[in-house]
Amino acid sequence: MNSTTATAVTKPAQETTMPPTTRPAATASAQATAPRRRRRPRNYGAPGQGSNWLISTITLVALLLLWWIATGLHWIKPLFLPTPQATLDALMGALHGQTQGDTPLAQHVLISLSRVMAAFLLAVVTAVPVGLAMGTSRLVRGIADPIIEFYRPLPPLAYLPLIVIWLGIDESAKVTLIYLACFAPLAMASKAGVRSVAIEQINAARSLGASNWQVIRMVVFPAALPEILTGMRIAVGFGWTTLVAAEMVAATAGIGQMVLNASNFLRTDIVIMGIIVIGVLAYLIDLLMRKMEEKLIPWKGKM
Repeated sequence: MNSTTATAVTKPAQETTMPPTTRPAATASAQATAPRRRRRPRNYGAPGQGSNWLISTITLVALLLLWWIATGLHWIKPLFLPTPQATLDALMGALHGQTQGDTPLAQHVLISLSRVMAAFLLAVVTAVPVGLAMGTSRLVRGIADPIIEFYRPLPPLAYLPLIVIWLGIDESAKVTLIYLACFAPLAMASKAGVRSVAIEQINAARSLGASNWQVIRMVVFPAALPEILTGMRIAVGFGWTTLVAAEMVAATAGIGQMVLNASNFLRTDIVIMGIIVIGVLAYLIDLLMRKMEEKLIPWKGKM
């Protein structure tokens, strides 16, 4: 075999074993100009972050549309679910006093709102200190924890007759019933907030010479504040759910009493209207408490 044939035979082998660094420049340029696949941007925040107002708006519109279709096509009888127009007419009539005792809707709202907020503020003043004491004192926890855990699962209607026997049928019985409904979740949330404080923060404050009261005031309470505000939101919700039961006690005005009186006469439109009014009021108060939460604890969810 001559040298020319040997060169021709070994040349393809040399091309196939050529390392990547010696490939022609045309191949490298072709790879450089090839379209790259776009990578989806990663979300490095906590799960569920972001605004949801658009989703909530679409959901609300969809529910209203379903309500309108179901009642407009007579899928549901008006006795069980009135049309949106009938509910709106009941709202306009209630605004002009076409309710029980010719009381305008604004007066019903103010009376019920005063009862709920009075009971809620009283619960905040008393339940938060009790919850903090339960979290920081073994003695207080041993005394208060069994009492709260005993009555907390009880429905308000269970001890409503006892409250009427003790306090009568005036405003004190209604406020007390709502107060008891708000007290338990707020006290338990305050205790949970204390128990969630990092022991390193407490030890650091004590190593700097802080007393027990200073530790509670400067370390424990600020660290427990997110749990306390969450408990406040839950407590005010319990207050609104107990409102109807509280206004069963010889009440002549109030949204709950208006709804109960309308149900006796099968006025479903007023019942639905009253439920919507209670829900809107509770939602507005919850929004206000969210704003307060953002002002008081701006670090929540960022640490």
